Amino acid sequence: MADTLPSLISLKKDFDVTIRPAVRTDLPKLEHEGNFTKFRNLFRRAFREQQNGRRLMLVADSNNYPVGRLFILYTSSDHSIADGKRRAYLYSFFVMTPFRGYGIGSAMVAHAERVLRDHGFRYVTIAVAKHNAGALRLYERLGYKKMRDDAGRWSYTDHKGRQHNINEPCWILEKALPL
Repeated sequence: MADTLPSLISLKKDFDVTIRPAVRTDLPKLEHEGNFTKFRNLFRRAFREQQNGRRLMLVADSNNYPVGRLFILYTSSDHSIADGKRRAYLYSFFVMTPFRGYGIGSAMVAHAERVLRDHGFRYVTIAVAKHNAGALRLYERLGYKKMRDDAGRWSYTDHKGRQHNINEPCWILEKALPL
C-alpha cells in the first residue's frame, strides 16, 4: 500500500514543499539534528514496515529536507483505530516550528486521506494529547470528531537501548472519508 504519488504544494513564502513517501536517506534527517534521536528505532521500524506495505511514512520535503512528517498505520491490534481494511490511523504528526502556519500540516493530512481513500479505506483516526488544544482545533477544523478518550499509554526503546513508558492522556478522533 505504500505506492503514492508526490504532491507539490506552493506556499506564500519563497519555498515549495513536496509531500512524498519517506526514503531511506530521510531517516537520519527525521531526527532533526538530535531533537528526535530518541525515536531512531521507531523511525527505522516504521520504514521497514513501509517497505513491507504495513505503514506509510509521509514527509513534507523542502529542498531535500523533511520539514514535516505524518505516518499511517494500516492495521493495529486495536481494530477501533486501524483494521487494515476500512480504518487506518495517523500518527507521528510533526511540522518543524519555522514551517508552521503555512498549511503544510493540513496538506499532509489531506494527502494521507487521499491515499487511504484511494486504497478503499473509509475511516481515519488520529490521537491528540488532551493538553494540545492547538492540534485538537486543527483536527476538528479538518473534520475530525472526538470518538473516545484514551489513557495514551505506550512505550518505546530509544537509540541507547533504554525503555521509555509514556502516559499521555489523549483523545481519539475519527473522520469518515468521502466516497
